[in-house]
Amino acid sequence: MSAENKAIVRKWFDEVWNQGKVETIDKLLAPGAVVHGLGPAPMIGPAGFKAFHSAYRNAFPDVTLQVDDLIAEGDCVAARWSGKGTHKGDGLGFAATNKPATFSGMTIVRVQNGQLVEGWNQFDQFGMLQQLGQLGS
Repeated sequence: MSAENKAIVRKWFDEVWNQGKVETIDKLLAPGAVVHGLGPAPMIGPAGFKAFHSAYRNAFPDVTLQVDDLIAEGDCVAARWSGKGTHKGDGLGFAATNKPATFSGMTIVRVQNGQLVEGWNQFDQFGMLQQLGQLGS
């Protein structure tokens, strides 16, 4: 089961983030899934996550995320990832800077019946905002 769960997580990063396929969110994120760590409150289900995804894909239309490590045990998969993109949109709430940014993070997801049912996320948003000139160094 661990290999299958890892494949689902790789597909999530590749299709949802690198290819921008919104339809994959509906396929891989369970209707009642809870997504932690990407905003002030948990996001629930595909509809809750899509607003976040849309904002980031607007801000970084060329975003690419690379899975650096995957570890699976039981129904959980931990991913360490790194990303990059050019800030070309206002999806983060401020005008495009046209600056490149790199960022990294870690995600732990719980998988059931081929779908993500819960996820915990940590990423260096502070460092990303510094690179975009939105925070002091």
